[in-house]
Amino acid sequence: MVHFAALMSALVVAGPSAFAQTQAASTTQANDLPAIDKAFVQAASKSSSTEIDTAKLASKQSQDKDVKDFAHHMMIDHTKLTVQLKMAAPHGVAVPKDNSDTAVLDTLKPLKGKAFDTAYIKTVGIEGHEKAVAAFQKEAQEGQNADLKKAAQKALPTIQHHLEMAQALAAKKGVQ
Repeated sequence: MVHFAALMSALVVAGPSAFAQTQAASTTQANDLPAIDKAFVQAASKSSSTEIDTAKLASKQSQDKDVKDFAHHMMIDHTKLTVQLKMAAPHGVAVPKDNSDTAVLDTLKPLKGKAFDTAYIKTVGIEGHEKAVAAFQKEAQEGQNADLKKAAQKALPTIQHHLEMAQALAAKKGVQ
């Protein structure tokens, strides 16, 4: 079994690259969790990590109170969801903490103001939550691990609400 510290040291050595994400995925895949549950742990942890990291960017790079409020809400909720995922994961299953989607981060980092807001709402708010809803729905319906399936069922309304919030924010800000 690979422990979280070993995973983190592998990620630190690899750096923020596709290799780090592959390393995190292969670490989780090394245990006896069914494939569907492994995919869910990876998707859920990547989603929440990306949400948290991009919310931090929004606090610095957005000038819009609504966008900053949305980002703050995402940071709080996704931090809680990460804790819930870790608690639901079977012993020995590493739930990566820092496996954000580097392509999303790299796209948002150079942007400021309205350009940042538009990209953040579209990419993270809407597209990110659409993917998350799909991953949580799949696990809730098809998951093999009872604890992970239950965690997905419990979290799904929150993720769906996030998507609705992002869609409302997009409508308010004219983001298409």
